[in-house]
Amino acid sequence: MKRGSFIVIEGTDGSGKSEQFKRLAWRLRQAGFRVTTFDFPRYGEPSSHFVREYLTGRYGSWKDVGPERASAFYALDRLGAQEEIRAALRAGKTVVSNRYVASNMGHQGAKLQNAKKRRAFLRWVRGFEYGMLGIVRPDLNIILHVPARIAQKLVGKKGERKYLKGKKRDIHEADIKHLAQAEKTYLEIAKLFPRDFKLVECVGNGKLLSKEAVEEKVWSVVKKFLTKKPVG
Repeated sequence: MKRGSFIVIEGTDGSGKSEQFKRLAWRLRQAGFRVTTFDFPRYGEPSSHFVREYLTGRYGSWKDVGPERASAFYALDRLGAQEEIRAALRAGKTVVSNRYVASNMGHQGAKLQNAKKRRAFLRWVRGFEYGMLGIVRPDLNIILHVPARIAQKLVGKKGERKYLKGKKRDIHEADIKHLAQAEKTYLEIAKLFPRDFKLVECVGNGKLLSKEAVEEKVWSVVKKFLTKKPVG
């Protein structure tokens, strides 16, 4: 059976990832694809234990937790889902994930101000997850880009999330400087690895585009990818 495709929606906090993730899965199903979805971190699973503790500040602020250590927390959660992902792909299904390895690259890489060290870290993450842990590599990563100044306002509108234990924002979302640096890092990722990442701008003329407009831009990228995907 032909292997399925693995597509990931990435982006900074407040960029509308969850919404576009759902819309993309729906569009694919409407187009006749069999779709399996994953939403990381998987807060209801034991594999996300360290992620939950980290985001609520159990280990201190994000500055107190080094990027490599924090990356391991998230990577272990993804590792726990690998057999499910592989099984879906073997069955010829299209796997769509909300966040994946690039979320480590964007958020943890944002902790490093030195450009040389940051780029070395970005490559380290790929080697650690895809190489050492053997995590499945996506066929297409789509990065939703929303400037940090707009994204933080959108984060404030999010509903209550149980894993935050009453807090409105996690330790990343509460820091505008971190959001700005994460935005910069995601843009850097798209430039460093152009074959793996496609950037979708979610703002036009200084204003946030409608959900429908962003959906069409995402679908355009996905259709182009599916058309070029080799058979067999």
